[in-house]
Amino acid sequence: MTEYGRGPGSEPWHPEDPLYGDGGWGGQEAQAARPPYGGQPQQHPEQAQQPQYGDWGQGPQAGYDQQGQQQYPQGQQQYGAHAPQQYDGQGGQGYDGQGGGYGQQYDQNGQPYQGGYDTGQQQYQPQQVPYAGDPNDPYGNQAAAYAGQQPDYYGTPDAYPPPEPPGRRRAEPEPEPRQEEREDWDPGPDQGEHAFFSGEDDPDDDSDDDPQSRRRGKGGKGSKGKGEKKRKSGCACLVVSLVFTSVIGGVAYFGYQFYENRFGSAPDYSGDGTSQQVTVVIPKGAFGSVIGQKLKAAGVVKSVDAFVAAQSQNSDGAKIQAGSYLLNKQMSAESAVALMLDPKSQNNLVVREGQRNVTVYEAIDKQLDLPKGSTAKVAKEKYESLGLPDWANDDSDIKDPLEGFLYPATYPADKDMKPEAVLKEMVSQANEQYAVYDLEAKAADLGLENPLEVVTVASLVQAEGITHDDFRKMAAVVYNRLKPTNDVTNQKLEFDSTYNYLKGQSEIDISVAEIRNYDDPYNTYFYKGLPPGPIGNPGEDALKAAVNPDGGAWMFFISIDGKKTDFTKTLADHEKLVQKFNERRKKD
Repeated sequence: MTEYGRGPGSEPWHPEDPLYGDGGWGGQEAQAARPPYGGQPQQHPEQAQQPQYGDWGQGPQAGYDQQGQQQYPQGQQQYGAHAPQQYDGQGGQGYDGQGGGYGQQYDQNGQPYQGGYDTGQQQYQPQQVPYAGDPNDPYGNQAAAYAGQQPDYYGTPDAYPPPEPPGRRRAEPEPEPRQEEREDWDPGPDQGEHAFFSGEDDPDDDSDDDPQSRRRGKGGKGSKGKGEKKRKSGCACLVVSLVFTSVIGGVAYFGYQFYENRFGSAPDYSGDGTSQQVTVVIPKGAFGSVIGQKLKAAGVVKSVDAFVAAQSQNSDGAKIQAGSYLLNKQMSAESAVALMLDPKSQNNLVVREGQRNVTVYEAIDKQLDLPKGSTAKVAKEKYESLGLPDWANDDSDIKDPLEGFLYPATYPADKDMKPEAVLKEMVSQANEQYAVYDLEAKAADLGLENPLEVVTVASLVQAEGITHDDFRKMAAVVYNRLKPTNDVTNQKLEFDSTYNYLKGQSEIDISVAEIRNYDDPYNTYFYKGLPPGPIGNPGEDALKAAVNPDGGAWMFFISIDGKKTDFTKTLADHEKLVQKFNERRKKD
């Protein structure tokens, strides 16, 4: 099939080309037929279009295929220099008629098209050589100009990508065949196959079968000899061997470290340590590892693991509590555990459940080696700076604002510490425990005025109850006597514990005349309702009973043997128990 030429740009301009002489446009006739914009022929409806090239008596006419079917819309003809894009499905490329670039065309078999230019006299078949920037190219250093205008970068065959500035114009590279069509195409390491496993270096391979080596020549430039393949294979083997060796060595090292950490003996000192002593404070709730860290930091034990192991091997190891301990430096972990279980090493202060503040102050003075009364003075003068909650000290008749806020627990109390630090720690512990129960909400539910009254009830339960089993019934007695409907005691609690508190004593035999006629806000025989504040420091069980009392109508209680408490709901039943109590005392 006669093709009307490949567009300029696919190969160099030929100075003797009859179509491209005189400036590259085939003379005046060619210039007259040249479409002004983007390769589309200019249309003049009133004038018939005349063919400019080719012999209409030979071969298919422009605009028609070999079967005579019209190939282009009416009013458009195929010009050799501006043929529409031809695609044959084999990677060929042509002109798209919309300003696209000119390129190589291929026939139906995928071969480069060899068509020339039929001028009616001779057929010019340009030689297919890639455009390599020939210095004799008459258009290589000239800017394209159309009808005296500037280059149209958006409607010319060079529109995409935009042409380079004049003098730097390059030829379009010849399209590369697809990899599947290349005879010498071989998926190398970069195509998904590692060279080490590709069989390329197989000594049985015959390099003569390689089309590329036939084309380049054996031993020529770019060829790979067997010696080079062997060297490459040897390097690959060496790298793989080094990697395997490193992996095996790393596994062995970390395996040994894992074994030592899990099953090996932890570093440890021996013996009872040196004569140098150090005080170590263990915080509340500390686990064995935390205790071990404290001891190691103080130089007592050599490793945390050694202490944890020694504590787990000691049957009483779990009994180590928070507090201050006086220990030797560089002790074996076993010796450190044994000494911490010995009360002699413990620089701790224990606040017992129900203990009054006056006795706690005395214990702090003794533990810190201070003059008697030092801590009580600090408590009286600095209580506002020790962290009391806002609802504390709600009554001006309170004898000690800190009463009920030195929570029962074990506290470190070393001689280097100050009373303020010890008291502040106790108040902080009380705040933490009271916050668990939401005392403000509980006070409203129980008919009390504020959270301080809840703590006061708990202190009464703690003081009057003998065992923890008594606490909930004792709390019920308190709430039942406070009710306005109480016509037996007329809303008076009548607890001996409140009178003993104000007197600073713990007596059982108190005369009725004395106790009923002593005027003091803390005397519940004289005043109705609760005392101004707590009468001691209640523990956890007493506090739980205060917020969750027994639902019975208990009004009276008495302990006949001093070991358990008997509760009754009526005065008659209570008087019977009182009679038994008096008879027992006569016998004793």
